[in-house]
Amino acid sequence: MSVSELHDLLAAGSHKVVDIRDATSFANGHIQQASHLTNENITDFVREADLDQPVVVCCYHGISSIQAAQYLISQDFTEVYSLDGGFTQWQTQYPDVIAR
Repeated sequence: MSVSELHDLLAAGSHKVVDIRDATSFANGHIQQASHLTNENITDFVREADLDQPVVVCCYHGISSIQAAQYLISQDFTEVYSLDGGFTQWQTQYPDVIAR
């Protein structure tokens, strides 16, 4: 999914964003509605999530998120996307939509 598509969808509130970058990077800036997804909290996330809510996985450049998205699909999530260009692209296009 492109950052432009995600930007439009977040306004509707229909998609969940999870950020898989390291804790320091996440703390230094992330997409405003994003949750930090780590190896430590992924079990809780999967157990508590609405498996039918669309999920967008964000990493640094949109490469690691592909594998993480595949994992979520294997856990019965019905609609999962990888963010093309990752947080780097988001930060370039939407610097005003970053939480710290």
